[in-house]
Amino acid sequence: RDFNERCAQCSEVNWGLTDGGRFYCRSCHNVTERTREVVNTDFITNSRVQTISKGLRKQEKNDGGCEWYICEGFQLVLKKQAEALEALGVCPQMKDEILCSFWRCYLQKSKQAYCKRPAGETVKALSACESSTDADSDPERPSLLHLLSLSESEGDLQTDCSFASSVSKVSESTSVYSGSVDGSLYLMKNQKEKLRMTMPMTLSFCYMALLWLKEPITLSELLRFVVEGHIPYLNVFQHFPEKMKLCGLDLRIFCVESWPVYEEVFNKMHELAAFLDLPRFPDITDSCFLHPDMLCMKYLMEANLPDELHNWTCRVVKKIGIGEVDFLTLMPGNKSTRKVKYDVLAAAVIVVVLKLLFLLDDHYEWLLSEFAEERNKNNTEGGPYFEFKKWYEVVKQSLDVEQKKLDEERAKYLWRCEKPLFYSIKSKSKVLKRREMVVNLQNQFGKLSGSVRRVEKPNPSSFQLSWSEENTDGSCFHGHSLKGVLQEKCGLLTAINPDYWLCTVKLCNEKLCGHLAHYREVEFPQSYHFVLGLFSFLLRIQPSYIHDEVCMIEHKLFNKKLYKKLKYNTVLRK
Repeated sequence: RDFNERCAQCSEVNWGLTDGGRFYCRSCHNVTERTREVVNTDFITNSRVQTISKGLRKQEKNDGGCEWYICEGFQLVLKKQAEALEALGVCPQMKDEILCSFWRCYLQKSKQAYCKRPAGETVKALSACESSTDADSDPERPSLLHLLSLSESEGDLQTDCSFASSVSKVSESTSVYSGSVDGSLYLMKNQKEKLRMTMPMTLSFCYMALLWLKEPITLSELLRFVVEGHIPYLNVFQHFPEKMKLCGLDLRIFCVESWPVYEEVFNKMHELAAFLDLPRFPDITDSCFLHPDMLCMKYLMEANLPDELHNWTCRVVKKIGIGEVDFLTLMPGNKSTRKVKYDVLAAAVIVVVLKLLFLLDDHYEWLLSEFAEERNKNNTEGGPYFEFKKWYEVVKQSLDVEQKKLDEERAKYLWRCEKPLFYSIKSKSKVLKRREMVVNLQNQFGKLSGSVRRVEKPNPSSFQLSWSEENTDGSCFHGHSLKGVLQEKCGLLTAINPDYWLCTVKLCNEKLCGHLAHYREVEFPQSYHFVLGLFSFLLRIQPSYIHDEVCMIEHKLFNKKLYKKLKYNTVLRK
């Protein structure tokens, strides 16, 4: 009652007392540094004692939050993502053993924890780690965090060192507002020699752990589960504990307003594996889900193609040696080996097989379809002949419907989270009031328009397109025969088609331009473009990446003929 000053944020005079004796505003919950003066006459008459809470001084800040660090925030993100993957059926060993081990190694390599810090670098990189408050702690292991197992309570975020005060002085000296202790310094640090942690890198960590365990989840599936909301990534900071206040520069680190990109997550995973000096990953054998033979079977089913094509994909894989253990197994830091994109590689193998059998030149495949259609009219025994034209019409219709749904969902997606965000303490009250007004308007317009809230999404599936052989409309082509495009020669089934066209005669330098070959839709047949578009939708990547793998496979498959042709052309020029 005696404290009549107006609140610095909302200008109200409505004060309450915290457990530590400090005044807080009941309207906006702003906590001041002023404390209540208590008159105590029990031990000295006519004397005043000012009570100050010391126990919560280090843990609580002015806004009621605790001191936390950026790496603690990323640890919580990894924990949430690992729990989501475990709920999808991933081995529990991934979270508490593999992913946690990778994360500890990263903190040590990046000198954020589990390392001896050089003395005298208090301002440079949050490095002034003072002696531990716990006398029993090991002096040989000074660390930034007492890193918890990823399965422990998310609320127990305790620091292992008492350098928070020195860091806070540095943070307070800057004019940039941040909820974390090291948010401003984290973005200011020059970390060219180290990998700075980002939100896409959390997915790189998860994919690296999945690859180590040889889990049946490809990178394209992982990113699709993220977009569908089954794995926390967009607005994941909403799951942070209440005492971890996120604002200011923290939003630039944890607030994501774009979909994860396949190439970025893939490249960062390989950089991480090399940075952590990881040993050779477990071997990818022919019984592993990531082997091309296994993935080709999956994508043939999803693309509604005949089962007999799997024999041809296996022949191509064996012919060019892309099914060998040494080719498929990741060896971190080995620059001589090519980085394998397992899902893209399998899709490219199927495209090459379709070119071998149907040519895909906008002419030959339609002639084969007419021939198969005539044979099917008179065919009364065995399975029907595969008609490329009919397959194209059925798949295109289904693909257009699914693509339209995907585009609508992305267009309607609300990037702003339910939790209000503010970049400075001055704008906090305005943001909260504006958010409250927006929510009220949305509710009112929703009642007027009669819009129904979206139901929960169904359980995730590895298949986006499903085809049942029980359908009587003939829309499933799994059991169709390839007799119309094959002939027996010397006891082996070979393609009737003797020709083949190459996507490119000479490959580009992938390190210089980023691609093995350049892909322009107008320069290639529409049938080829449609097949690339189909697998591009299934993998949620650009068609150019599949085109790169197709060119690589073709050059391995026709290496001798290409070498002779290039040598012959060189002789003619001379």
